[in-house]
Amino acid sequence: MLHVQGPVLVGPDEVRDELWVLDGRITFDRPRYTAGAADTETVRGHVLPGLVDAHCHVGLDAHGAVDHDTAERQALTDRAAGALLLRDAGSPADTRWVDGREDLPRLIRAGRHLARPRRYLRNYAHEIEPGDLTAYVMQEARRGDGWVKLVGDWIDRDRGDLAPCWPYEALKEAIDAAHALGARVTAHCFSEESLPDLIAAGIDCIEHATGLTEDMIPEFAARGTAIVPTLVNIDTFPGIADAAAAKFPEYAAHMRALHTRRYETVRSAYDAGIPIYVGTDAGGSLAHGLVGREVGELVRAGLPVADALSAATWSARKWLGHPGLEEGAPADFVVCETDPREDVTALLAPHAVVLRGTIRDGAAATAT
Repeated sequence: MLHVQGPVLVGPDEVRDELWVLDGRITFDRPRYTAGAADTETVRGHVLPGLVDAHCHVGLDAHGAVDHDTAERQALTDRAAGALLLRDAGSPADTRWVDGREDLPRLIRAGRHLARPRRYLRNYAHEIEPGDLTAYVMQEARRGDGWVKLVGDWIDRDRGDLAPCWPYEALKEAIDAAHALGARVTAHCFSEESLPDLIAAGIDCIEHATGLTEDMIPEFAARGTAIVPTLVNIDTFPGIADAAAAKFPEYAAHMRALHTRRYETVRSAYDAGIPIYVGTDAGGSLAHGLVGREVGELVRAGLPVADALSAATWSARKWLGHPGLEEGAPADFVVCETDPREDVTALLAPHAVVLRGTIRDGAAATAT
């Protein structure tokens, strides 16, 4: 049995002194028949629900699908960072085997990316034309775990800049079809131009959302459409611009401008009440295990610490349909030595990472 002495941060405004883990589940009532048992292990610290990375890619690297061992290392790296609930926002790899591993994070799949031909990264997506979008959305909705991932915009080489990938009519039909199957739809979007049709078509979430402008913010807020800013990824925009500048100067300038205003964009979205969740975009060109850094980026963008933490814990878990620190819930949580409400860098080196009731990572795991 595991005894955890808090504070236990059950919610933004609810703190308990301690919890116990019995048979892999949380209880706040001291188990009578094991109280004081010799096999009880005690861990002390500030306890949060297992962190959420709502945009990552297990089974993917810069060149496409990876092998089993590489995908396993990716998942273990996320686990060591405290990310115990992952929304895989598009991968060509079959990662169903992860579900059978008690030692790996819980994985919510969005199927494979859906993109236009030659309008996304090679080997990542089903590359299709608008007339096929609905059929492929329905296919990926059935294969995934309640999500489908579209590529909403990408560089158009003829234009020399970012451009939307899909006409409104195709988006509306496809998103309606996904909703009829009980799936939500999200889309990769960098630019301003792709957002109006996506929001009008009923999109549930926008990834990156660097093109969100003041005129679009009220519509996002009114609809409750979420964004996952992936600021640790957006920080790569200057390098992307430098590499493209000679051939596509307009695109390069656009990417630099989106990067420059990234914090202002996120803060404006927060001020308007748009739901914001933590995601890193790990698994393409970025390493896994960056969830703590992304929380820090949201704080730099101007979110209060409590809300940045919630974007990776309480509200994120509710959004994805998974419990937090609740009576009888699976024992998936992170223990920090110092209070993350005072300094979010506490998330960068968890004292203990508990998944399915077992200490898996952190100093506490080393000590045992």
